[in-house]
Amino acid sequence: MKNLIRSIPDYPKPGIIFRDITTLIKDPNGLSLIVKEFLDRYDGMKIDKVAGIESRGFIIGSPLAYALGIGFIPIRKKGKLPAKTIGCDYELEYGTDRIEIHEDALSAGENILLVDDLIATGGTAEAAVMLIKKCGGNIVECSFVVELPELGGKKRLEAIGANVFCLTEFDGQ
Repeated sequence: MKNLIRSIPDYPKPGIIFRDITTLIKDPNGLSLIVKEFLDRYDGMKIDKVAGIESRGFIIGSPLAYALGIGFIPIRKKGKLPAKTIGCDYELEYGTDRIEIHEDALSAGENILLVDDLIATGGTAEAAVMLIKKCGGNIVECSFVVELPELGGKKRLEAIGANVFCLTEFDGQ
């Protein structure tokens, strides 16, 4: 799996190595492998819905929700969802941003699996966890294809009580 992930130096700015999963998901077996690995982990667990963070979390979360036979919740950037939303602001190195879900996306007490492609600093994922909790959902686990451990995102999520699972990790930014 790791060999199918493209590394792009100096993107989006100098000194960053961007881990691009589009090469993994375009491979005939890549997306299937991701979904199978997650399905093997979560099949049989009490999960009511999969929530995916825009946009690569949609690519991974939708087929996983389908395979598990449960619903999918899109978590999107501000202003992208058409119905009434609940939002959560989070810090970026250059300011703040906001993610949102529909206010009727889940019911209180539902068990939610959060999915995205990569965890770096964990700011977006932390905001997603807070949104789900604000709606009364229980986070079963936060799952990522790639972890960049030196950026501390996994530890950040664990510090707020979330369990985290990553399929692979990369050293360096």
